[in-house]
Amino acid sequence: MAANYLPYEPRQLILLPEAIQDWLPEGHLAYFISDTVDTLDLSAFHARYAKDGPRNQPFHPAMMVKVLVYSYATGLFGSRKIARKLHEDVALRVLGAGNFPAARTIRDFRAIHLKEFSELFVQVVRLARELGLVRLGTIAVDGTKVKANASRHKAMSYDRMLHSERELRGQIDALLARAKAADEAEAREPEVDIPAEIARREARLAAIAAARERLEQRQRQADTQRGRSPDDQNRHRDNDGKPTGGRYARDFGVPKGTAQENFTDPDSRIMKCAGGGFEASYNAQTAVDEHAHIIVAAELTNNASDAAELPVMIEAVKAHLRAVPQQALADSGYRSEAVFEALAPSGCELVVALGREGKAQLAIDAERLPYTAAMAAKLSSAQGRRAYARRKWVAEPPNGWIKHVLGFRQFSLRGLERVKAEWRLVCLALNLRRMATMRTV
Repeated sequence: MAANYLPYEPRQLILLPEAIQDWLPEGHLAYFISDTVDTLDLSAFHARYAKDGPRNQPFHPAMMVKVLVYSYATGLFGSRKIARKLHEDVALRVLGAGNFPAARTIRDFRAIHLKEFSELFVQVVRLARELGLVRLGTIAVDGTKVKANASRHKAMSYDRMLHSERELRGQIDALLARAKAADEAEAREPEVDIPAEIARREARLAAIAAARERLEQRQRQADTQRGRSPDDQNRHRDNDGKPTGGRYARDFGVPKGTAQENFTDPDSRIMKCAGGGFEASYNAQTAVDEHAHIIVAAELTNNASDAAELPVMIEAVKAHLRAVPQQALADSGYRSEAVFEALAPSGCELVVALGREGKAQLAIDAERLPYTAAMAAKLSSAQGRRAYARRKWVAEPPNGWIKHVLGFRQFSLRGLERVKAEWRLVCLALNLRRMATMRTV
């Protein structure tokens, strides 16, 4: 006896008009993002198109925002992938509602609205607080290195720059000499487009010279911060300018020979990665509220060190929510006497590690480092240890979700300000995904 299957007619046409609302189950993330975006103020997006006439009809900003935010929330970051998925993915088709913007349109919309997406991040943080998901009792600050959109093969060390400049100048001089003798050598030499060869080498020389100057400018700034001056004769000096013994290994403003600059994204910096090795990266910072793991501040720097970032994050939280958290937790990368002193009157209690966890703490001179000594005393108390023990549980999950759940491990954009805006877009998408999850709990 033949099995009695349910009907299966893959070529059967739909006999009644479709309702896109029936394509996804109730409570789907796409519906939550759509409903949330509808409550946000998108006037800044609309303002860019206010003066365009009917002959220039752009896609509706609300639709584009929903598609981009949902794409980032589900691990789609490239404009070509998003454009393709608009045809293949049911959720994106629901959000697109019959619109299929091309990859270039998606890329351009994201690029010209970076400031507006940063402002949307703040709106979502404030919405989360209204919903009771942000309480600003305790926050934890953490940083993570994210790879820049830069090729490791298009970077050059300072020593290599000096060598390449000498080499290119020699090649240009040789080509100029060859051009002068072109008439005499025409019968013996193969035909070469000498002006084009000279122009190509001059362009390369200019790019290397600009990169070298950027390295030297950064080194001059770093040397100045260390108390050096151009006329210090490479000798250590006290505050009065008197020699104290010892000499610097390099002249003022001269970088290490191994210092590198990237040509594809000059704002990126070589940083040590968690898995080992070094990559052109950015240092992405998050401040996470303890209650529901909502990111309440998302900043980014091209400095690998976290030491100066704690005041920046506290100030960002204050700007976004018009309030200061009661307590902030951070690991030893954020420790600094100057930071502790600057944040002392802020009203936010700091609990910051002074060394690697599980390692014995060195004695601290209370007269020279009073705020650090006070932090050491706090961490030695039972209350301080309990507070700091929550840091990993609060700070690290969102960074893990961004890299392992969303799959965001490399920026799509280049340049510090553009990358900073993309980081906020990523955190905005994660917050909405988290809010949708908390709603169903």
